[in-house]
Amino acid sequence: MNDTDTSSSTGPATALVLLHGFPLDHRMWDDLTGSLATDLQVLAPDLPGLGGAAVPDGEPSVDRSADEVAALVEAAGHERVVVAGLSMGGYVALALAERHPGLVAGLALVDTKSTADEEAARANRERVADEVESSGSVEAVLGMVGSLLSDESVRERPDLPSIVTGWIREQQPAGIAWSQRAMATRPDRSDVLADVDGPVVVVVGEDDTITPLAVAQHMASTAPDAELVTVPGAGHLSALEAPGPVAAALDRLLRRAAEATPQSPETPTS
Repeated sequence: MNDTDTSSSTGPATALVLLHGFPLDHRMWDDLTGSLATDLQVLAPDLPGLGGAAVPDGEPSVDRSADEVAALVEAAGHERVVVAGLSMGGYVALALAERHPGLVAGLALVDTKSTADEEAARANRERVADEVESSGSVEAVLGMVGSLLSDESVRERPDLPSIVTGWIREQQPAGIAWSQRAMATRPDRSDVLADVDGPVVVVVGEDDTITPLAVAQHMASTAPDAELVTVPGAGHLSALEAPGPVAAALDRLLRRAAEATPQSPETPTS
């Protein structure tokens, strides 16, 4: 496979791809998939270094993650998919749209952003990556749990913090470090969002303090065909905290993607 695929396609989407956030894995989508109305195949892979996925060799890069997702999708026999990414998964989704535009029939950006990290954020990612590697432990990222979930979500589901903490504890320290460095080096992809050839939905938890409403509004105003959805009471993990409303937003996106697919002209009869 070439590093960058600039081919285009007009076929209908045959799968929905769900890309998880950091420092989690595909399990964060489990509740949501049960709420989807789609008949399409749902693919929820573990991104490189997380869950059951191996830590790649070479320089950490969100582009590498996008290429691995593209290879997985193509190996599953799909030429067009709707892609949804939460947080880090959104960064990978945008890289996928840039590097493999013909593969993406629709795009959902959930509690994420299209801009690059500022210098302080990049430095913090590198610091955490170094700490995780040197300690051989994920303790350095366990403190994230408090900022990932809203107070309302925790009140309604007191088990959520322990569930998320358990998932983080099961990650490979090397994979955590790789992911942090990959995110630190990603570019601003707002221009990619502006050129997406297909419908977009931008979803944000009402109480997301990591990528708040203003960030979501920036993305929704940048994409040419975007719906903005605010999820009441949810934080940064809206797809886990409020799977029903996020699933409904994805179902609408899938319908829009199907309606936007050009139909082949009928063959004239003699």
